[in-house]
Amino acid sequence: MMKYRLILLIIGFSIMFASCMQPYKNLAPLEFSELDYPFDVHYAELDNGKRIAYVDEGSGRDAIIFVHGLGSYLKAWHKNVSGLKDDFRCIAVDLPGYGKSSKELHSGSMEFYGDVLVELMETLDIDQATIAGHSMGGQIAMVMALKHPERVKRLILIAPAGFEPFTEGEKEWFREVMTVDGVKLTSVQQIRANVVANFYNMPDDAEFMITDRIALRDAGDFDRYCYTVVKSVEGMVNQPVNHLLGKIEQPALIIFGENDNLIPNPYLNGGSTAGIAEIGAAQLPDNTLLMIPNCGHFAQFEKPDVVNQAVSDFMKK
Repeated sequence: MMKYRLILLIIGFSIMFASCMQPYKNLAPLEFSELDYPFDVHYAELDNGKRIAYVDEGSGRDAIIFVHGLGSYLKAWHKNVSGLKDDFRCIAVDLPGYGKSSKELHSGSMEFYGDVLVELMETLDIDQATIAGHSMGGQIAMVMALKHPERVKRLILIAPAGFEPFTEGEKEWFREVMTVDGVKLTSVQQIRANVVANFYNMPDDAEFMITDRIALRDAGDFDRYCYTVVKSVEGMVNQPVNHLLGKIEQPALIIFGENDNLIPNPYLNGGSTAGIAEIGAAQLPDNTLLMIPNCGHFAQFEKPDVVNQAVSDFMKK
């Protein structure tokens, strides 16, 4: 009888799980150029044929450049651009290989991305800006502050990569685990799980992060997007910044969700998110640390009002 009940339970869970995946079966395929963004999209033609997509909202004296994380795109910042554009010039970018930007093969290094942002600033005639980076974008922002300190006025680091230390063996694990085929063949179930893991309680309006990713799987440039994701992971691993934090002179606002499921890395390191946040807070010479309760890795989307208020206060100091 117990065995029979167990079988029924497994069948029930399977049916329930299959029904959860059902809505994704009828998604129309998307090209990257067809992604629906909430603001007018502009394009900057940079060196070596790079074409960078960005949105540019607001006309405040201070400019904030928003830099997305691994596998993401500028659309993930729309709650922050909407909430801050009345007081600040808000520029959100698609990094090369992501979103609506062109998808040339490149190194994926943090320095490469930082140089692209500086080139974009030159194109837009911006001498200095606050760089707001989420996850990988936070590591890019810190590398940019170190290499181009005259260009970076402040740092806003939201669940930044780069604080967490990794051994050489752990770095090699990242390089071996991340492959183009692995990214390309990610199942619908895993795509959904990956997105959900970014939140403490995923908001309904974050569903586009799942549906866009699924719908893009047959896009013409999808292979190059997958290549970019893999090279970006290598770039984070190959250019750590945790040992250089003391050299960053710009004021920094550090924001983490207390319930971040991705930092520290759940497969390699134990400990708490607060412990990683404190590594940065202890070493960055001029910083403010905000830990947000009941909030995951995607703090700027899950708790936009809290993040926007913290950013506004920080910018007006």
